[in-house]
Amino acid sequence: MKTLRILANTGNSRILIGETLGNVLEYIPPGEAVIVTDTNVSNLYKNQFPPCEVIEIETGEGIKTLDTVRDIYGRLVEMEVDRSSFIIGIGGGIVCDITGFAASTFLRGLEFGFVSTTLLSQVDASVGGKNGVNFDGYKNMVGVFNQPQFVLCDLDLLKTLPEREILCGLGEVAKHAFLGDARLFTYLEEHHEQAVALDPEVIERLVYDSVVLKADIVNRDEKEKGERRKLNFGHTFGHALEIQTDFNHGEAVSVGMMIAGFLSAGKGYLGMKDVERIGRLLGNLHLPTRPPVEPEGILRALRKDKKRKGNNIHFVLLREIGNFVLLREIGTAVVEEISLDELEVELNAFYAWDRSRH
Repeated sequence: MKTLRILANTGNSRILIGETLGNVLEYIPPGEAVIVTDTNVSNLYKNQFPPCEVIEIETGEGIKTLDTVRDIYGRLVEMEVDRSSFIIGIGGGIVCDITGFAASTFLRGLEFGFVSTTLLSQVDASVGGKNGVNFDGYKNMVGVFNQPQFVLCDLDLLKTLPEREILCGLGEVAKHAFLGDARLFTYLEEHHEQAVALDPEVIERLVYDSVVLKADIVNRDEKEKGERRKLNFGHTFGHALEIQTDFNHGEAVSVGMMIAGFLSAGKGYLGMKDVERIGRLLGNLHLPTRPPVEPEGILRALRKDKKRKGNNIHFVLLREIGNFVLLREIGTAVVEEISLDELEVELNAFYAWDRSRH
């Protein structure tokens, strides 16, 4: 087991990579604990849960709403939960987001921790203290910054994931490699088949290296005032595609990173060989690189993005692939405001370039 720490203004968090669900009681303070999980995780692993009250929610992005949080509040009231109680989210990114938000706001804040059951949540969603829900079609519009006491990344739980969910997590691993870890990028290029097959040694390294990079950024910029924004590479286009298509998060971000890479080249930051290399790795990880909707659909969704300021949107662009020192000290990635008019031109150029390649 490997341990990393996040030391933030909203609290300290331990990330335990390789710890198991069966040991979660060791990390819970004395007193009453309540588990929040979804129906899939409950069906698979309820026999491994500690002896606590359990609140089950449904699955999918559609339940990541204030209505679900309201239902959780109601159950907590019925259980007569008080401020000494501890909330445990056992599940993927959606469960962790909802649990963290509900715990942070019920009785003005209860302590909470996560057992992360998907690759995506282990490398990204459960780490860093962002908790929230969607609102009226706007993704993650309502939320808080608050650190979980712990995140247990049980790698054995990944074995029951559908391959599509594994690939979803690998998309975020690739993002971390593009942003600030050239060694991880090369490792992924050389071990992409083992990564997809969940080779234990390969997966442990991918999770650990991803959390190292994210923890470093969160420790320096917990509330996304500057450096942490760079973790949104590919996400602005990705969120637009999630709204417009049936892509999951990793698939949408994969295409988003491809478009953002092309946009970075158009700005003179990356060479087109780098963009091709990004696309080749994503393809080897069985992730999509082509948007299945026309530019007009993406632009409509971008107008609903919470990062939009008037006619402009903040975009993360790459200067160089995988240079951690540059990311930390100068900026491998840059955040620029780009107008929707310019984005329309660049999107059309991307679609023309993409068609020429296939």
